[in-house]
Amino acid sequence: MEFAQGKATPRTRMNDILLRFIVGGAVVSGFALLGDILKPKSFAGLFGAAPSVAIATLVLTVSTQGKVYASLEARSMLFGAVAFFFYALLVSRLLIRGRRSVLPVTALSMTLWFGCAFGCWYAVLR
Repeated sequence: MEFAQGKATPRTRMNDILLRFIVGGAVVSGFALLGDILKPKSFAGLFGAAPSVAIATLVLTVSTQGKVYASLEARSMLFGAVAFFFYALLVSRLLIRGRRSVLPVTALSMTLWFGCAFGCWYAVLR
């Protein structure tokens, strides 16, 4: 595709934006419907955000950069998700059980998130 080779024309950019709009809207709508069906309703926000953005990004990456590059992106998303799990676990425990202030807890816990993500990256690519 022209975009992948660095020769993006205005028409190619418009097609890319249109594709992002259609794929993103369809995936967000699908996950919002899934979140609406499931109980409790607090899952609606969870299903409406991260999975839909990740899937839309991967679809667009496959169409513009190819499957190999998209597989690298998907692996990076998995590492980020694992790191976010540990971040969320630590933040929720410190905020709920420790009754600490939100800003210092989240700021400090971000070091765990980044450390875990880069640790996963280093473990796989060394």
